[in-house]
Amino acid sequence: MQRTEAPDSRPGQQPAEIHRPNRRGFLALAAGTGAAVALGGLPAFTASAAPQRPTASPLLSAADAAKNQLWWQAPGSANSMINQGLPVGNGRLSALASNDPSSELLMITDASLWTGGLNDSLTDDGQFPYGRDDFGSLTLLAQLTVAIPDHDLGNVNNYRRTLDLAQGLVGATYDISGVTYQRQIFASRPDDSIVLYFSQHGGGTYTGTITLAGTHSETTTADSAGRYASFGATLGNGLKYGAATTAYSSTGKVLVNGTTITFSGCKDLTVVVSGGTDYAPDSAAGYRNPSVDPQALARTKVLAAARHSANTLLHTHVADFLPLSGQLDIDLGASSAAQRELDTWDRLQARWRDNVPDPELEAAYLQFSRYLMISGSRAGSLPMGLQGGWLDGNDPDWMGDYHTDINIQMNYWATDRVGLSNQFDALTDYCLAQLPDWSDLTQRLFNTPTNRYRNSSGKIAGWTVAISTNPYGGGGWWWHPAGNAWLCLSLFEHYEFTQDRAYLEKIYPLLKGAVQFWEARLITTTVTDASGASREVLINDSDWSPEQGPLDAKGITYAQELVWNLFGNYHTATTELGRDAAYRATIDGLRARLYLPVVSPTSGWLEEWMSPDNLGETTHRHLSPLIGLFPGDRIRPDDSTPKDILAGATALLTARGMTSFGWAQAWRSLCWSRLKDSEKAYQEVVNNLKPSVNGGNGSAQNLFDIYEVSQGDGIFQIESNFGTAAAIIEMLLYSRPGHVELLPALPAAWAAAGSISGVGVRGGFVADLSWKNGKVTQVTLKSVGGSSTTLVCNGSSRQISVRTGQSVTLRNL
Repeated sequence: MQRTEAPDSRPGQQPAEIHRPNRRGFLALAAGTGAAVALGGLPAFTASAAPQRPTASPLLSAADAAKNQLWWQAPGSANSMINQGLPVGNGRLSALASNDPSSELLMITDASLWTGGLNDSLTDDGQFPYGRDDFGSLTLLAQLTVAIPDHDLGNVNNYRRTLDLAQGLVGATYDISGVTYQRQIFASRPDDSIVLYFSQHGGGTYTGTITLAGTHSETTTADSAGRYASFGATLGNGLKYGAATTAYSSTGKVLVNGTTITFSGCKDLTVVVSGGTDYAPDSAAGYRNPSVDPQALARTKVLAAARHSANTLLHTHVADFLPLSGQLDIDLGASSAAQRELDTWDRLQARWRDNVPDPELEAAYLQFSRYLMISGSRAGSLPMGLQGGWLDGNDPDWMGDYHTDINIQMNYWATDRVGLSNQFDALTDYCLAQLPDWSDLTQRLFNTPTNRYRNSSGKIAGWTVAISTNPYGGGGWWWHPAGNAWLCLSLFEHYEFTQDRAYLEKIYPLLKGAVQFWEARLITTTVTDASGASREVLINDSDWSPEQGPLDAKGITYAQELVWNLFGNYHTATTELGRDAAYRATIDGLRARLYLPVVSPTSGWLEEWMSPDNLGETTHRHLSPLIGLFPGDRIRPDDSTPKDILAGATALLTARGMTSFGWAQAWRSLCWSRLKDSEKAYQEVVNNLKPSVNGGNGSAQNLFDIYEVSQGDGIFQIESNFGTAAAIIEMLLYSRPGHVELLPALPAAWAAAGSISGVGVRGGFVADLSWKNGKVTQVTLKSVGGSSTTLVCNGSSRQISVRTGQSVTLRNL
């Protein structure tokens, strides 16, 4: 891929010293925060070494950049940022940008700015409190406004707003009186800051003000010598936080006036903002790093970045972002010239209104998902919860928490599949950091007499979680016994993709602790099969099939399937690591006795509650009893699955319906893909591209998925953005260790011709494939840890063997 300097990107020469932050102030601040150290690469706002700067431009050519852009004809409204703001992020620090010419607004979030705490005092019914003060909530860090009064939208012509998915850039251009103005916004991982760069062509200048405001009644102060504004404060739970901004230009004047930075007569302007908290992923330290002064560290970071030209900061950011975004390429076919001429919002509306496939838009949706994953999840960041890292206020629905009954798992279904395996690290590190408190809370509180989900055996071991979790080891909305098994399923599936033995060692305590919990929890009952024979089986104790039906049902299919997977994955882990052979044999014996669901003679559906009756909503959003179909593999359309079970699963999926919330439709699409029903799988993807109007289900103008509520403008929930991406991949490639199937659910809309490269394959491979007229024409499998697999393609199968690091290519299939 050719990479050249973008023809219209000239951030200017090194500004004169008078326009740049005072070096003495920078050195003094750096000395004051030098004690802050990175904590094992886990989420923390810490001092860091100066980033490596590229020696040549990594920027894509203008033509290549245009291939990876979404665009709009209007800025975002400050009153509708969650629907219209464009996201940037570096994994820890995120923002929504309005791109309003006269009032650029950034709503900035730090992933660790959480209220609440351990939350280890139960309510009268044995459950955790679930409020913004006790359990806690993710909140906004700051709002940054760059006001340019002369650039009122009414005076603007040729406005265009872009999101460059490949290079991680939000931009806007417009004309005023013959001058073209341009701005670029990016969240730099290497510089740990958000950068805004304003430029122009034609002799124009910028005059205005920069305001940094906290969202918790903080007081912003400024330093005229250091040319920065900043604030710092402490939440009620003791979490310290702070933010800072600075600005500079090669021309004109940049001054501090009270608490505001002013600029006048500037042909170019660079604004840098950063901030964070003293959060540390260490239970023993109370999740705090006392050596960090967040306000001082924020100043240090913005002043360090401001020692470099905007051009250098841009190149440093793109050199970090582009290798990640470039790990997967996808072509689902050509869209029409008329479709390409539409901006992103008009294109979404046309796709739904006209019901005409738009393959390039559908491929762009996948790349948008990857953009969000790169921007929102990095090693060194907390994982993404319900809203990822993008908020428009301090009261996100469900606290912006980590829901463990589908949402956080769905957030990470796509990472390995779309060539972003390293982005999974945030979830792994989070679980490991929380494990001491999860274990302590489980063993102290789970068997509380008032907890309806307690173990009737009286035994307790290992760990589990609540439906909602926070970053302080705490639980919220209701105990969730099977939550540990589902988290472990996600963690183990990452191992299946990477075959990384060191990673398996790392997660082994989580696997074993969850197994120990279930060894203590399972109870014995007797069942009678269709022939009248009786046998004893092991089942889950009183539980709730998320999020419907009786609260105290035993043997729910959801838990039975998850525990069956957990025990099987534990067997694999102990065998691979050569550990705990005797205990493995014990767990193997338990697994052999686990009850597995049957088909209801009443409904013909796979049973959800160990009952022939439907005890919940027929079209409920959750597919809990189908977890053995996806993300599990026990139920699949081959000879390994009894025909009645496959038919019962299909009947239940059909009964659930095709219309629901975005994340539920993504899950449905994945299940239909597993059943090889390509058109139903594709229809669910199309359903998630439906434009959200007046808060209805579907995609907002900025492609965020909106969850319809009875009152209000709808809620942003990010998991659908990721679940839909995973669904697109599963339509093109299905894998499990030792088995790869190409184009298992290719819809007619994409069948004419296409290709995809960089797809993760369970068993330790990466695949590139191309197709024409619905048939694979070429496939390359590269080993990243796997050695052999069965490849199913164009109706036949063959055995593939390849050494780690090498690849094999098959043509003319």
